[in-house]
Parts: sequence; C-alpha cells; structure tokens
Amino acid sequence: MIRISRDWTLDESEIEEQFVRASGPGGQNVNKVSTAVRLKLDVAHSRCVPPAVRARLAQLAGRRMSEDGVLTIMAQEFRTQGRNRAEALARLVDLLRKAAQPVKKRRPTAPSRSERERRLQAKKQRGDLKRARGRTVTD
Repeated sequence: MIRISRDWTLDESEIEEQFVRASGPGGQNVNKVSTAVRLKLDVAHSRCVPPAVRARLAQLAGRRMSEDGVLTIMAQEFRTQGRNRAEALARLVDLLRKAAQPVKKRRPTAPSRSERERRLQAKKQRGDLKRARGRTVTD
C-alpha cells in the first residue's frame, strides 16, 4: 500500500510496471538494457481512487491520461531500472497528492481606490515620457 494522504492509500497491485528501452544518448547500454519504466494506473476502474479525485486527476494529468482513463507515467532519466522506477513512482504519488487537494474557491475582489489612482498616475507618467520623446522643434 502506498500512502497518498492520511486517509487515502493506493494499492500497489493496481499499478502496472513495464520496462522498456530508453531513447537518447547512452552508448551501447541504451541499445541493450531496458532501463526506462512505464507506469500505468487505470484510474477509471480503480477501487482506490475516490470519484472526486478522478476529475481533478484527469485535468492535472493532461495528455498523460488516455481517453479510457489510464494514467501513464514514463521515466527514463537515469541509467538504472531502480532509480527510474523510484522516480516514476514518486511522480505518480506527487500527481495523486496534487489531485487530492480540493480546489480553493476564488473570491472576487475589487482594487482599492488608492490602487486605481496609483495605476492611473503610472499610466500618466508613462504617457508623458513617451510624449516627451517626440520630435523637437528647432527655430
């Protein structure tokens, strides 16, 4: 069990790991060894992911989430399977923690009178500066 928050854990059996060959530089090692890891979590059918989190997770994941609700995280930064596996798992947990936090409601506010006056004064000064750059008249 992976602890996401105080009251939410993710069952490790729901995470599918697949080791693939990494792309990019690395010499002969990159052509022979499957060090990159691809983690998949079926969010749509997961028993552990609360329904409220699913919608936020889909929004946060972006293109990492497929249309059928499978979240895919790819890690190939390191040369070893173990470090790439740990990195992918850390990214997954971080994403799930962000999705678990409820979205704060925005309270609309209006600028104060002094803020409006300061803004208009700054615009006036900027306009004066630009006007002063104009051609000078020589007699």
